[in-house]
Amino acid sequence: MTNDTAITALPLAPGQWALDPFHSSVNFTIRHLGIAKVRGRFERLEADLFVGERIEDVRVSATVDLASVNTGNADRDAHVRASDLLHVEKRPTMTYRSTRVSGEGEDWTMEGELTIGDVTRPVSFAVEFGGLVDVPMDNSRHAGFEATGEIRRGDFGLDFAPGLLGEVVKIQLDMQFVEPKGA
Repeated sequence: MTNDTAITALPLAPGQWALDPFHSSVNFTIRHLGIAKVRGRFERLEADLFVGERIEDVRVSATVDLASVNTGNADRDAHVRASDLLHVEKRPTMTYRSTRVSGEGEDWTMEGELTIGDVTRPVSFAVEFGGLVDVPMDNSRHAGFEATGEIRRGDFGLDFAPGLLGEVVKIQLDMQFVEPKGA
């Protein structure tokens, strides 16, 4: 497959696509005591999608405010933010920068670097392209994506509470981006 075919398979107009924050989310799942899953999300995020002329030029960047964690339990959320867990005063954000995007049709892979605090590690996401839709209310075009991956807490120095919390954190991103005006 040539690069021109790959860009055609993902029919996005070149330019800087803006995040639709009202229809996007960063969710996670982690095991508690090895027997149950705790699910949560981060309420505040920023992300950009840059689409170039070639697939090699596609870039994604995102920043998540770790203090915006929401597991549905205010007491637990306060503990997750505390110095013995995430320590959001020391690690206020989690950032991701893609280094390579590949695939075709609906199934893609995004490789990149995830940084939590002062630790950066490579992380890959399986990406499903949900498609494009024209929104008649404002004449904008939206693209939808779901990305799934996982990290190991110890790789990022988040090795608190072994046995209490699982080592693997599963991440699910549901993202909508808005096509650049005039594209």
